[in-house]
Amino acid sequence: MGFDACRVAAPDGNAKTRAEFDAFLGEGRHGDMDWLAAKRDWRGDPRALWPETRSIILLAMNYGPEGDALATLAKRTAGNISVYARHRDYHDVVKGKLKLLAGALLARARELGEEGAVKVFVDTAPVMEKPLAAAAGLGWQGRHTNLVSRDFGSWLFLGSIFTTLDLPPDPPEIDHCGSCRACLDACPTGALDAPYQIDARRCISYLTIEARGQIPRDLREKIGNRLYGCDDCLAVCPWNKFAQTAHEAKLRARADLVAPPLAELAALDEATFREKFGGSPVKRIGHARFLRNVLVAIGNSGDAALAPLAMQRRDHISPLVRGMAAWALSRLLPAPDFKKLAEIERARETDATVRAEWEGSGDA
Repeated sequence: MGFDACRVAAPDGNAKTRAEFDAFLGEGRHGDMDWLAAKRDWRGDPRALWPETRSIILLAMNYGPEGDALATLAKRTAGNISVYARHRDYHDVVKGKLKLLAGALLARARELGEEGAVKVFVDTAPVMEKPLAAAAGLGWQGRHTNLVSRDFGSWLFLGSIFTTLDLPPDPPEIDHCGSCRACLDACPTGALDAPYQIDARRCISYLTIEARGQIPRDLREKIGNRLYGCDDCLAVCPWNKFAQTAHEAKLRARADLVAPPLAELAALDEATFREKFGGSPVKRIGHARFLRNVLVAIGNSGDAALAPLAMQRRDHISPLVRGMAAWALSRLLPAPDFKKLAEIERARETDATVRAEWEGSGDA
């Protein structure tokens, strides 16, 4: 079916995992991701999601990049899109294969005289895939909180098949991180503030994908040219020396999504944005949040030639876009020119948050 690894876990709830998840939510580390708390009981115990579950099949599909995943970070006038989003949406690819496998499983069970039922999940249901995958032995949850495999490093998509069939569980994988701090030290914003802990509110993946509001001022410069997601903690993992390039054709990077020029991305309107990112995970954040991220990258580019692109977005319908245009211009225009422009824009701006950007960006 194209999966690289397959293991089975028992559907038992893990008390330690539940306690850690509750602490994560209690400290507000999930930020705007209210859906994480909405069904916390289902996440803590797979049988709460589907009481008839007797076994959970965990599958992994490698999406290892060709070459250095962080190479485009040095190209300041281009955008960096996370490796997992440089190709077709993995939800579609993995779920389609899960359905095929689940169908084959049930057909084989019927041949053996046993009836069963299945449910397939790929990252969109209240399932804690990473702890389950670790329990099944696909890998271990590393210090960056993501799954690590001795065969594929950190580059794995996960999917699960819940079934009423009684399958023998596999043994868990032990933790092989040791005292390594590579991922913690690589995090640009300090979101990994302790081993095995993450504050999503400081994570660039969260800020560029999940955060619905404006990106905090103290984190904008640290984002650099990252437009959608961040691979730093994954890419520096020493276990990636065993990583392999993705063999699934649909998970090979599209050429136009590797270091796309910021000038081209800033010029996209709603229709051309949807056309370019159709079938890509990037489409899910919408045009306004995407432009917000592009303008952060433009502000960090150091290239004054990109200032006219930010000027064109001062009248955008979304305050997210207008606010980031103000910040980008504060970084690219000479101080006297920005001050004059800010006086004009403050007078005509109707949104208090955007006015605050024009007022506060002068010292950025």
